[in-house]
Amino acid sequence: MPHQHDHTESPEASWGRRLIATMIMNLIIPAVQIAGGVISGSMALVSDALHNLMDFVSVVISYAALRLGRRGPSLEQTFGYRRLEVLGAVLNVALLFGAGFYILVESWSRLKDPKPIEGAIVIGAALIGFAANLVATLLLRSGARVNLNMRGAFLHMLTDALTSLGVAALGVIWLYRPWYWLDPVVSTLIVAMILYSGWDILKEALGILMNATPPGIDLRSIKREVESLDGIEEMHHLHVWSMSSGQIALAAHILVKDQMLSRVDDLADRVRERLLQRFDIRHPVLQFETRAYEETGLLCCAPYDHPPHPAVAREAGENGNEHG
Repeated sequence: MPHQHDHTESPEASWGRRLIATMIMNLIIPAVQIAGGVISGSMALVSDALHNLMDFVSVVISYAALRLGRRGPSLEQTFGYRRLEVLGAVLNVALLFGAGFYILVESWSRLKDPKPIEGAIVIGAALIGFAANLVATLLLRSGARVNLNMRGAFLHMLTDALTSLGVAALGVIWLYRPWYWLDPVVSTLIVAMILYSGWDILKEALGILMNATPPGIDLRSIKREVESLDGIEEMHHLHVWSMSSGQIALAAHILVKDQMLSRVDDLADRVRERLLQRFDIRHPVLQFETRAYEETGLLCCAPYDHPPHPAVAREAGENGNEHG
């Protein structure tokens, strides 16, 4: 019987190639539109180019998430490299905010003194952007149904395709009417869209870097769900944070009755299953205890927020007397 090889391609590999193609297009589009904006004198076209550049940033982050997600932890990076995408997002949003501020200043100047704009050039450059974004949207459509990162990139491409179509419509207006004041107005609206979406990215990134509780996660609900399981007496000292975008981790102390370790293992499996099903928490770290600490609140106080345990304080005092 001849040996058969499975040449079936993994979905991640196909998505990666599609993201690369989308990245290339979203580098070419801003270059064409910026050149067209400078030649025609349209800041709206330059703003649309900036919008495309933000889409490029989004696709780069999505591609990095796919690539870096395959790399496991190391002795130096025990959590892996997923947070590199978060740092990259913060840097890119900062650069885009700076470019957006420049466009706002230039738009205000042109609103006070409108300048003639070559509508035909605006139409050509905007339609190139629309066509490229439409192709990118079709490339990402299948992956957007099952992958969160692909879905985000898909929505960015779709939004930018519609924006480019709107700028092309402006070019048509300028062929027949000298309403050049529309240029700074539309530019400001596009920059407002960029700042709005950029702020959401920045807020999410800072939340991840600060180990904040992920949006949509209610610690009290987690406590109630876990404590509803048979064999669980109490859950306390609860921490929930995002390791990276879409990767939620949890650490908690769980009070149970004194029992064999094998039974605790079975109980831990049930807790992990409940956390995954109800809260999509994929990295729980659970510490089981048979006696409660003096302080068993939902949140864990930092060591400097309360006095040390009496045994620790007594040992520290004895050591101090020995050296005194």
